[in-house]
Amino acid sequence: MGSVVVVVLWVVMALFCYVVVSEPLQDKQALLDFLSKIPHENRVQWNSSVSVCSWVGVECDANNSFVYSLRLPGVGLVGEIPPNTLSRLSQLRVLSLRSNRLSGQIPQDLSQLKLIRNLYLQNNDFSGVLPTSITELPRLTRLDVSNNKLSGNVPFLLNNLTHLTGLFLEKNNFSGSLPNLHIATLQNFNVSYNNLNGSIPETLGKLFSADSFRGNLDLCGYPLPSCNNSFFPTPTPAPSTIISPPESPFKESHKKLSKPAIIAISVACSLILLVLLLLILFLCLHRRKSAGPAKPPKPVIPRGSAATAGVGDTGTSSSKDDIGAGSAEAERNKLVFLDAGIYSFDLEDLLRASAEVLGKGSVGTSYKAVLEEGTTVVVKRLKDVVVTKREFEVQMEGLGKVKHENIVPLRAFYYSKDEKLLVYDFMPAGSLSALLHGSRGSGRTPLDWDNRMKIALSAARGLAHLHVAGKVVHGNIKASNILLRTDLEACVSDFGLNPLFGTSTPPNRVAGYRAPEVMETRKSTFKSDVYSFGVLLLELLTGKAPNQASLGEEGIDLPRWVQSVVREEWTAEVFDVELMRFQNIEEEMVQLLQIAMACVSTVPDQRPGIQEVVRMIEDMNRAETDDGLRQSSDDPSKGSDGQTPPQGSRTPLSGGLTP
Repeated sequence: MGSVVVVVLWVVMALFCYVVVSEPLQDKQALLDFLSKIPHENRVQWNSSVSVCSWVGVECDANNSFVYSLRLPGVGLVGEIPPNTLSRLSQLRVLSLRSNRLSGQIPQDLSQLKLIRNLYLQNNDFSGVLPTSITELPRLTRLDVSNNKLSGNVPFLLNNLTHLTGLFLEKNNFSGSLPNLHIATLQNFNVSYNNLNGSIPETLGKLFSADSFRGNLDLCGYPLPSCNNSFFPTPTPAPSTIISPPESPFKESHKKLSKPAIIAISVACSLILLVLLLLILFLCLHRRKSAGPAKPPKPVIPRGSAATAGVGDTGTSSSKDDIGAGSAEAERNKLVFLDAGIYSFDLEDLLRASAEVLGKGSVGTSYKAVLEEGTTVVVKRLKDVVVTKREFEVQMEGLGKVKHENIVPLRAFYYSKDEKLLVYDFMPAGSLSALLHGSRGSGRTPLDWDNRMKIALSAARGLAHLHVAGKVVHGNIKASNILLRTDLEACVSDFGLNPLFGTSTPPNRVAGYRAPEVMETRKSTFKSDVYSFGVLLLELLTGKAPNQASLGEEGIDLPRWVQSVVREEWTAEVFDVELMRFQNIEEEMVQLLQIAMACVSTVPDQRPGIQEVVRMIEDMNRAETDDGLRQSSDDPSKGSDGQTPPQGSRTPLSGGLTP
């Protein structure tokens, strides 16, 4: 019996010793060296007396034999990454240091992490070039260095990363031409808002949308505007394309002609003109002499004669064809105005205007057109319209009646077999997308909290008027469709266009804003608009674009990313770093975050109506006024016509944010 007890005790002690020593001591020391050498806030408190596998942000493999993942997003790391620290984690698969204040160059010794798959360094202050050592990581699948200050060329050696599925280089200072990347596995790619120039390689242009390349002023080629400056450009010329009048084939010579040459040319032209006139006169006289006497009129055939049936029908048909052809020609050049007296130009004036591409969206391309008399408008050239002319006209006339101070009015439209154009007012302050996600380098003026609240409230008012007074589903709510006046009041644009395109393409085509049910039904509703508006509120709060797949380590969408961060009790890390400089707004940010999360509920019936969203935001402003913080806004539930939307059912907000 005693021997059995001894054996049991020996086994227990062996197991205890195994548990004690079953942790990667070398990895533990590397992480302790890293933390001791880099300035940081107190959010990371690793206890050396416990297993490294239990530390915050550290994940080990199933046997606790090596550190598998290191995730330290937004924990207050400052300065340069100490050399010979993280590079010693030889078995590391995931490294996330995003949303800190790391600076200096990206360490060359990261090339020692031969097994790493996901590397996330976005939203820091890294500078210098993207080290070529990064291209020596054979298993790398996702690389995100967006929102830094990296410069130099985009390395051609990125082609060595043959397993890469996501590459995010946006919002840096990369320059030069874009290399031709032939990575068969690449699914997500973004180089927007850099200083790149030249033409987009054909392989990349075919795979990715304009959002992946915009913000590079000297970058051109499909899917951006072509590398010429023609008005209404198209990839291939076609006779139906609306373009500016062709240039004269006679080009002005750079050398001035002498006076004798000018006189000789004038005399020669005069003689040629005189000969032509004499020839025309001779032909007219000859034709008159050769023409015989006028033929007598045919006898009138009485009605009812069988012989008249064919002649009469043919004559009537021919007459209708002639009239129809003339009417069609006149109608083809008709620009239909929905507001008499607002503008006084016609289609020819519009085609002569100088044009600048503002952007390519899911429904077409928008141009800023400056007419000869100085009027500036926005022309949207629609693509993939499937409805008939009558259906198009009825839809446009209905949209033209929607008037509100927070809605961009539709002023005119044009329909022909080959072209469909819409004319809107020009908004000089641009879009919310450009204001919020433009270059965040030095010299940028951050969008403060008061203006973000103003934009949220005014955009909600515009959308509420669409839903309640206009009975119109927007169908494509996104930041680029929220245009701004000079006082930063928001105006909703591009509304009600989805019925023009049928059901072959899902409405609200930017996936980051699309409600879950739209993927299945392919139909936008008032509730799906509310979901998209909720994503827009999250965009205002986080400063992150929802159509960037780099929000989370696995490319999750913006609502799910916010939920995951809140679930880890790092709620403060949700908010845009540019808002951190403003004082006493934390409670308001959380309140707006609660409203946004109610809007993005996955169950449509659990989302509030947009008029209820307006009232909740208004209540925030009213509370601020009661506290003496800022003036109250006007009643957001009333449109410019004074109409008050009907009272909706109030959707309660839970105290927490986790779904």
